[in-house]
Amino acid sequence: MRLPSVALALAMIAVSAPLQAKEADMTSPPQLTFERVFDSPSLDGSSPRGAKLSPDGRYLTVLRNRADERERYDLWGYDRDSGEWTMLVDSKKLSTGRELSEDEKMQRERARVAGLKGIITYQWAPDGEGVLVPLDGDLFLARLDGTVTQLTDTEESELNPALSKTGKYVSFVRDRQLWVGEVGKDAVPVTPKEGDDIRWGEAEFVAQEEMSRSTGFWWNGDDTRIAVQRTDEGPVGIVTRAAIGATGTRVYDQRYPAAGTDNAVVELYIMDPDGSDRVKVDLGKDTDIYLARANWAPDGNLYVQRQNRAQTVLELLRVDPATGKSSVVLTEKAARENYWVNLSDNYKFLKNGDLLWWSERSGFGQLYLFNGDDGFASYDQKSREPLNVTRLIGVDEESERIFFLANTQDDPLAQHIYSLDYGNDLRGPASQISEPGYTYSASMDGKGKTLLVSRSSDTQPTQTFLADGDGKRLAWVEENALDANHPYAPYLPSHRPVEYGTIAAEDGTTLYWEMIKPEMKPGKRYPVFFSHYGGPHAQNVTKGWKGAMAQAVVDKGYIWFEIDNRGSANRGVDFEQPIYRAMGTVEVADQKSGAQYLKSLNFVDPDKIAIYGWSYGGYMTLKQLEADPGLYAAGISGAPVTKWELYDTHYTERYMGDPREVPEAYAASGAIEDATKISDPLLLIHGMADDNVVFENSSELIAKLQGTNTPFEMMLYPGYTHRVGGKYISPHVWNTIFAFLERHGVTPPE
Repeated sequence: MRLPSVALALAMIAVSAPLQAKEADMTSPPQLTFERVFDSPSLDGSSPRGAKLSPDGRYLTVLRNRADERERYDLWGYDRDSGEWTMLVDSKKLSTGRELSEDEKMQRERARVAGLKGIITYQWAPDGEGVLVPLDGDLFLARLDGTVTQLTDTEESELNPALSKTGKYVSFVRDRQLWVGEVGKDAVPVTPKEGDDIRWGEAEFVAQEEMSRSTGFWWNGDDTRIAVQRTDEGPVGIVTRAAIGATGTRVYDQRYPAAGTDNAVVELYIMDPDGSDRVKVDLGKDTDIYLARANWAPDGNLYVQRQNRAQTVLELLRVDPATGKSSVVLTEKAARENYWVNLSDNYKFLKNGDLLWWSERSGFGQLYLFNGDDGFASYDQKSREPLNVTRLIGVDEESERIFFLANTQDDPLAQHIYSLDYGNDLRGPASQISEPGYTYSASMDGKGKTLLVSRSSDTQPTQTFLADGDGKRLAWVEENALDANHPYAPYLPSHRPVEYGTIAAEDGTTLYWEMIKPEMKPGKRYPVFFSHYGGPHAQNVTKGWKGAMAQAVVDKGYIWFEIDNRGSANRGVDFEQPIYRAMGTVEVADQKSGAQYLKSLNFVDPDKIAIYGWSYGGYMTLKQLEADPGLYAAGISGAPVTKWELYDTHYTERYMGDPREVPEAYAASGAIEDATKISDPLLLIHGMADDNVVFENSSELIAKLQGTNTPFEMMLYPGYTHRVGGKYISPHVWNTIFAFLERHGVTPPE
C-alpha cells in the first residue's frame, strides 16, 4: 500500500515555521479556504515534475503544470547554453481527447497519477534530438526543432512505451502483446496472442502496486535482445468489483491476488527485436516467487532479482542471454528474524564489473560495493552509520564518486545529499554537499556529473535547480521565491509556524511530532485535528514544505498535530520491525501516546481531539476508536482497510505473513469484529469505484455497524477510486469533515 496521491493531499499535509510576508498591507489577511487550497494556480507555486537531462546534458526537460489548470502538464525544455525555456509540446493543442483504455486507467491508478491530465511521462531519444511523448493513448516524437511526429493512431492505448537503447526501435504493449517497430515505421507484435489470461510485456498487478516496478520488458545496451515478462493471470482469483458511478454501475471481474491466495505465474523470456530466437530464463523450480527487478549490465548479461513469497530472501541471478541459464551471485536476507527484505532501486552495475548495492543488513540503509571478480562474494561498506541511506542518486565512474540521499540517525526529519569516493578501496567518511536548513531530493545525469536538486524547508516551498558535483548551484529550474507574486503571498500574514518535538513510546522509543497552533487567546483551550497515516514506508513528520492544507485547518481555529509511530519509514529496521504480524498494535499505542501528550498541554481542549486518516490512516482511525473509547472526540476514516485478507499478497504478507499460516495475526489485526466497541462519533468516507482498497472493506464495516445498531455517519463518492479528489470534490470532502466535527461540538472556543 504505497501512500497514494490522495493520501498525500489528505493525510500528510503540514506547513511550518514563520514566514515573512513581503507585502506592505498585512492588516486583514484573507482566510485560507478549502476551495482556494484546491484551486489554480497551486499555492505551492509551480511544481515541475519528471525533470530529465538530455543525453548530452545540454537540455533540461520538465513537465510543468498550467497556472489556470493545475492538474494539466505540458512538456518544457531549458537550453542550458542560451538560458531560455521553450514549450516543446502543448498538451492541449496535441490532444485528441480520446478516452484512455481501462488498462491504462488502471496503470495510472497504480502510479498515483490518475488525477493528472496532459503529458504525464516522456523519454529522451538517445541522440538527444527528440523526446518520445505518450498522450491520450497514442505516441508522438517531439524534436527540438519544434516538429512533432505522431507515431501511432489507434483506438487502443499504447502502454509502457519505450525507445530502445540506441533509439532505433519504439516498443510498447497493446492488447496484451509486446509490439516493436523501427522509429517512423509500423510496429508489429513480437509476442503471441494467448488469450485473456496471458499478458506479455506488462508488470503484474502487485509489481505495479507494491513493488514500484511499472514495466515488463527491458532492452539490452545494443538493441540486439529484449527481456520480456510473460504473466499468466489464470491462477489469480477473480473479484467482482462494482464501480458505482453517478448514473450507473459498471461491474468488473478483476484479477486480484488477495492475501493467502494464488499469485500470477510470472516467466521471463529473452528474444531478438522481431521476437525470434526466444529462450526462457531459468527463474528456479519454485514458481511462487516475485520477479522484483531486471537489468542489463555492462558485461552483457541480464541480472534478475528474485524474491521469495515470504519476502525474507532476495537473490540476484546472473542470466546468460543466449541460453537463459542462471546462477545466484548475491543473496540478501532479512536483517532480523521477524523482518522482511525491502526492495529498492538503489543499486548500479559499474563498467568495471563491480556492483554498488543498497542493503539494510546493518540495521540501517547502507551502500556496499561488491567485487565482480569474486562473484560478488566480498563487499566493502561505502556508507557508514550514523547515516541512513534512502536513495542512490548517481555515480561518476570517471571520478569514482557516488552520490546519495541520507538522513542522520539522530535527526531523521531532513534528507541531505552526500558524496563519497569509492576508488582504491577508500573508506573515508561521506561528505554532505547540500546546504543546511532544507530537506532534499535529487537525481543525476547518466554520467554522474550534474545534479538536479529539489529542496524545501518549513519556510520555503519546493525549489529546483541544477548543481555540479560539489553541490554548487549552476542554474535555477524553478526558484519559486515566496515574493509578492507568489500564489501563497496573500496568506503569508496569517501563516503559522510549526513546532517540532519528541515523546517516548511505551517501550521508551523516541517518537517525533509536529504541531501548528492558531493564534491563541490566553486562558482558552483549542481543539486538535490529529492527522495520521501510521503505515510502513511513509514518514509524515519532516522539515520540508508540504502545502497549504494544514494552514486552512489552522485558520479555522484548530491545532494541527502529527506523530510518526513505530513501523514508519527512515529510522532503520528496529523502528519499522515491531509491526511484523502485528498491524494495528504498536501504531495504535504510539498514536495514543501522542493523544495523551496533547491532553497534558494547558492550551489543548482534552475533550476535543479529533483523529483523521486515509487508506492505512483510515484503518488506524478505526483501530484507535476501537482500542480506546472516549479517548478521542471523533474520528474520520477515509478508504480504510478493514480486513487484511481483502488486501493484496505482496504488501500484506510482507508485514503480516500468509493468513493460511498465521490466521490468528489476521484475526487480531482486523477492524470488523471490534467495530461495535466504537462509541465516539465516526465519519466513514470511501470512493465507490475504489480498486485498491476495494469498497467491500467499507461495505462490510457498514453492515456490521448497522446490524448492531452502532451509530456512525458516512459520505460515499460515486465513480471515485482510491483517489477521492479534484477541484470541487476535494473541498467537498473537507467541508464534509468539518461540518461533521461541528455537529459533534469539536469546535474552537468562542
